Amino acid sequence: MACILHIETSTNVCSVALSQDGECIFNREDHEGPNHAVILGVFVDEALSFADDRHVVLDAVAVSCGPGSYTGLRIGVSMAKGVCYGRGLKLLAVPTPELMCVPVLLGHDELEEDALLCPMLDARRMEVYATVYDRALRPVRKTSADIVDKNTYRELLDTHPVYFFGNGAAKCMETIDHPNARLIEDVKPLARWMQPLAEKRMAEEKFEDVAYFVPFYLKDFVGKASKEFF
Repeated sequence: MACILHIETSTNVCSVALSQDGECIFNREDHEGPNHAVILGVFVDEALSFADDRHVVLDAVAVSCGPGSYTGLRIGVSMAKGVCYGRGLKLLAVPTPELMCVPVLLGHDELEEDALLCPMLDARRMEVYATVYDRALRPVRKTSADIVDKNTYRELLDTHPVYFFGNGAAKCMETIDHPNARLIEDVKPLARWMQPLAEKRMAEEKFEDVAYFVPFYLKDFVGKASKEFF
């Protein structure tokens, strides 16, 4: 099995992990962010030093590829590319919504067989980046930028229990207001959850072009005008 460096920067949390033979052997997380520009390089350097000191040979770098924070994704993907170039490694891209489903599937035995999973990333106000998966992580509804109202997920909720989670979920629950809507709190995309998804892509040889790969921003970045006058 592979040894993979995992990088996750799609939200305010910055995290880096190493997995080897299906186990997490190194993990660093910063939940006080966004501090990606400051802390990511430190975490990656610690992970590479950890691997080198133990003569662990890296096979690939996996990066959470969005959607999410525009700046965070750019920093994470840039770092992943740098390590790939510097060490001659393969690049793997893991969709952030799919990554968020991993701790839910591993930690919640109460999920019904027909349950659907809806990871949500906050996009400000009542907008979220959301995807809907079944329990086998097959997409039921592709990733989209949703302005949430009571009917946004009505068709799915009328026929399935739907579990909403992520940093955009809590603000939507009162609006969704359906008996089949469930909220799972404190689910964050973290590097230590990337291992099964990255190894699956590695086995299937779903590698990205290091030179041309870009994150899945979903929406174009819109800069804010400065309030200062010169």
